[in-house]
Amino acid sequence: MEKEKSKPRKSIISFILSFVIALGLTFLIKEPAFTTSQVYVIFLLFFSIGLWLTEAIPPFAVSLLIIAYLVYTLGNKYFNSAPENIAKYVNTFSSSVIWLLLGGFFLASAMTKTKLDEALFRFTLKVSGKKPANVLIGLMFTTMVASMLMSNSATTAMVLAATMPLLTALGKKSGFAKALLLGIPIAATTGGMATIIGTPSNAIAVGALSNAGITIEFVDWMKYGVPLSIVLTAISCFVLIKIFIRDHTPISLDFLEKKDNVNSGGSVLQRRIVIVIIIVTVGLWLTTSLHGMTVAAICAIPLVFLTLTGVLEGKDVRALPWDTLLLVAGGLSLGMALEQTGLLNIYAQRLITMDINSMVLMAILAFITMLVSNIMSNTAASTVLIPLGMTILVAFKAEIALIIAFSASSAMFLPVSTPPNAIAFSTGLLEQKDFRLGGILIGLLGPVLAILWVLLIS
Repeated sequence: MEKEKSKPRKSIISFILSFVIALGLTFLIKEPAFTTSQVYVIFLLFFSIGLWLTEAIPPFAVSLLIIAYLVYTLGNKYFNSAPENIAKYVNTFSSSVIWLLLGGFFLASAMTKTKLDEALFRFTLKVSGKKPANVLIGLMFTTMVASMLMSNSATTAMVLAATMPLLTALGKKSGFAKALLLGIPIAATTGGMATIIGTPSNAIAVGALSNAGITIEFVDWMKYGVPLSIVLTAISCFVLIKIFIRDHTPISLDFLEKKDNVNSGGSVLQRRIVIVIIIVTVGLWLTTSLHGMTVAAICAIPLVFLTLTGVLEGKDVRALPWDTLLLVAGGLSLGMALEQTGLLNIYAQRLITMDINSMVLMAILAFITMLVSNIMSNTAASTVLIPLGMTILVAFKAEIALIIAFSASSAMFLPVSTPPNAIAFSTGLLEQKDFRLGGILIGLLGPVLAILWVLLIS
């Protein structure tokens, strides 16, 4: 009870401290040549980072605060001597990136409701057999594939919930159980790199590039993301097998039979409808260069037909992660404000005059993104660093946006670094120190492989 009372107090204190620190930093950093808009936006940047770090208010609420703040400070003649047209900061809600994420959410919700995700999981276990190493390989690659269309949090929760009877039977001291508990979050996170809808960081990158007049199609992203995702998952799987799986005794899959007897969810017809809609939607996403339809326009297919056929109802739509859409919209608005007011250009020019090699700058930005994403949301880190990177490396705008987005998904050192880690930690079968292996492995390999691969095929 005392804990519940102290939580609002802690949030209020964190909010006030974030405000005061942001105000102090703004007065320290601002220069006489700064316009009123630039002063307002640099304060907003520090304040938003403070709120994201302290979690004084939920991340989506920070995004709403960003948009409201920009409207009242940049567009109001009483607050700003040179008011701007603030429509662009509000129109991020209708960005093509938002529609793309929404389409992904509809597909993921339909898969969950009809239990297609669990069917895929059970099929994987039956195919992989009973050897611990094969089970780990099958589960990690299934998790990776599922995370390309579903949120990595939902995928991790689904796979861990389904394997919980096995994990409980194995116990906390089992090396195989530890390999599963570490491997599933890693695969969910690396799988999110593969597509635009895999994680909000990818959508932030596509949105920032779109604002700069550079279009990244769904299939274009996959050319970069899928090989990177497969390689990181495969290396992680190999390392986990070598370190944790010493006993190769076949395991019992009796818990699968019990799950098969449970109501599968949804009718056979609904399952077939979802499969057809997924095939059509993803097929059109992958062939945009042939038919000319935009990726955002294709998202109308799952939105319309999943509700028209009754697969998804009002309650299912209300349960979608709308807070993620708000988070991305706010992130796009902040990134746009930093660019439109010229703040990014000011600091980018100073870095450029330092005459640092482009490859070195890419590496610095990639590893800063990875490190920062370990203590704040990767969406928030991408929001700030992608526009900055694009301004510094003008000749490599697309490349640096992709590298930073991939690096943001490489942060796995702490239980709180990414939602899949937090979900695995919540089982009570892992300790904080267990995440160091994946954190160091993906944290070092992710940015390096991202830089090499993106530059190789660009």
